[in-house]
Amino acid sequence: MSIINVAAKILEIMGPMTTMKLQKLVYYSQAHSLATTGLSLFPEDFEAWTNGPVSLELFNRHRGRFTIRREELLISLPERCADLEDKQVKIIKEVCAKLGHLTGNQLSERTHKEDPWIRARIGIPANQGSEEIISKKSIHDYYVNHPVV
Repeated sequence: MSIINVAAKILEIMGPMTTMKLQKLVYYSQAHSLATTGLSLFPEDFEAWTNGPVSLELFNRHRGRFTIRREELLISLPERCADLEDKQVKIIKEVCAKLGHLTGNQLSERTHKEDPWIRARIGIPANQGSEEIISKKSIHDYYVNHPVV
């Protein structure tokens, strides 16, 4: 499964949204999965950008857009045909139900108070960009003790 499939499922559930909000809901879906099952929803990583965790792979799909719809995200046939497992969909729905009412900025502010993003940005000025990876271990270890939902 790829990060694009998870993002597409979020857009299917919630409808169009800002790209910042999508990035953060995908991040929290990954965090919830790692914390509750020990398994990743997808192999792609997140970088500790100024506005919170961002997946470069997902960013490259929505670059230049403020908002995005599911149809704009899915461009290849394998992505359109890929099905998530029921337990993966359950995790995504739980995150959307708990955090979906928040704006992208509110979700970004939340990530700024949490250890995985903070630790990945140690020594990096607040307004400086970063390509530092937020490790899956860091995400797992934090959200096991600080549940997403």
